Amino acid sequence: MGNFLLIPVIFIGLIILFSSFFIVKQQTAVIIERFGKFHSIRQSGLHMKIPLIDRIASRVGLKIQQLDVIVETKTLDDVFVKLKVSVQYVVIKDKVYDAFYKLEYPHDQITSYVFDVVRAEVPKMKLDDVFVKKDDIAIAVKSELQEAMINYGFDIIKTLVTDIDPDSQVKEAMNRINASEREKIAAQFEGDAARILIVEKAKAEAESKRLQGQGIADQRREIARGLEESVEVLNKVGINSQEASALIVVTQHYDTLQSIGEETNSNLILLPNSPQAGSDMLNNMIASFTASNQIGEAMKEQNAKKGIVDKKNKS
Repeated sequence: MGNFLLIPVIFIGLIILFSSFFIVKQQTAVIIERFGKFHSIRQSGLHMKIPLIDRIASRVGLKIQQLDVIVETKTLDDVFVKLKVSVQYVVIKDKVYDAFYKLEYPHDQITSYVFDVVRAEVPKMKLDDVFVKKDDIAIAVKSELQEAMINYGFDIIKTLVTDIDPDSQVKEAMNRINASEREKIAAQFEGDAARILIVEKAKAEAESKRLQGQGIADQRREIARGLEESVEVLNKVGINSQEASALIVVTQHYDTLQSIGEETNSNLILLPNSPQAGSDMLNNMIASFTASNQIGEAMKEQNAKKGIVDKKNKS
């Protein structure tokens, strides 16, 4: 009977013995209390506590943690905006006691400081400056938190302004402004391209006309040279210059008629086309040249007389 009662006692004793051992994981600290009073802090590894006297009060993580805080505030230009501030913090290994016993709810404490700093900094800025100076806001939040939370055993690693969300109507207005600016720039580029195209086209046309005029001048020069040679050849066989000119005009007239006749679908009409047309044309040209020469001689004579009169008046 005594042996039978000994078995439960041994079993309970083994349970109590094994429960006195505990393991602390890496990057974790365990707070041990004895009779409700702080006793010790155990780091990672295998540890032992007195059964029924010591107890594990809490396991405190030593890894970096992140708390996201969304703050709604107003900018200097009266625009309401929501900012998402991410606070990365860690419990200082040597101040686990302060982190556990001094603050009941550390998340609420950090959130309060973030609200206080953001609502003090953002109202000093316009909306555009909030986007540009978000790093300044993050630095201000970290500085304030670091100074306040270090006494409670928390180290602020980094603070980031991860999102800036203005009112929906404000975002639509900003998008319209952005689109208008881009359309303006696109229109300027298109205008510059069109202007360059017009200038280059004008330069090409001017060059084309210059070359065309040069070609016509060269053509007329060669025609004149050919006519001169033809007249010289005819003069050598006893035909005077006037008869040679008439013969050349008549020949060109019939060459033209022949060229027109060779084109079956031509709509060209040569006027006049009588046999004496070439001779009439030559006579008219000679009369015109003669009249021009007479006018030129008369103007020279008149200018010469005028010069004599001016010299007499001066003298």
